[in-house]
Amino acid sequence: MRRTPGPEQALSLLKEGNARFAAGRGKHPNLGRPRLKETAAGGGPPLAAVLSCCDPRVPVELVFDVGVGDLFVARVAGYVCGADEAASLDYAVVRLGVPLIVVLGHTDCRLVNAVVLEERLPFSLLSLSGSVRLAVAAARRARPDLEGQALLREAAVANVWQSIEDLSVRAPLVREAARAKRLHVVGALYDVADGTVRWLGHHPDQARLFG
Repeated sequence: MRRTPGPEQALSLLKEGNARFAAGRGKHPNLGRPRLKETAAGGGPPLAAVLSCCDPRVPVELVFDVGVGDLFVARVAGYVCGADEAASLDYAVVRLGVPLIVVLGHTDCRLVNAVVLEERLPFSLLSLSGSVRLAVAAARRARPDLEGQALLREAAVANVWQSIEDLSVRAPLVREAARAKRLHVVGALYDVADGTVRWLGHHPDQARLFG
């Protein structure tokens, strides 16, 4: 059974995996019947939990070149952190012992773009778009000089920060583990055009959110 890595080691493994994926040199580890048998019997703890968009261009396990049982992934349109996502990440921390949470945004997110461009959204998407609107407003305040693709990218990053802030409010067990330094919470942005992950690090106001 694999031992739980520390937060820094887990982050390093994900960075190495993405470098392989983006370069077209993925190892595709931990697949096949032996791995299925191992994980069915309990296996080891995941390397990390990832909050990601459900966009099909963001295949999380492939992006980080990992296999079965390596990641706990919560996927939702716009990579927002609502009550269900926060509860899922609380579970990953307390029951699975993940040492790292990555909030993985991505370029050309259709929900983020729709909010930036002020497109009319279906009523069913209002529950998802509320926090995205806060992120877009923050991006516009921070960089009023931006427009076009530059603004869309800035809004995508702002939405990562907004989701981390929402996580800190809605996931008390995540907050407790982060405060005790058992868990790191970091942001990242995946580029759908070239496969690279831009690591954003801790939230700019991390001490207040998780301190």
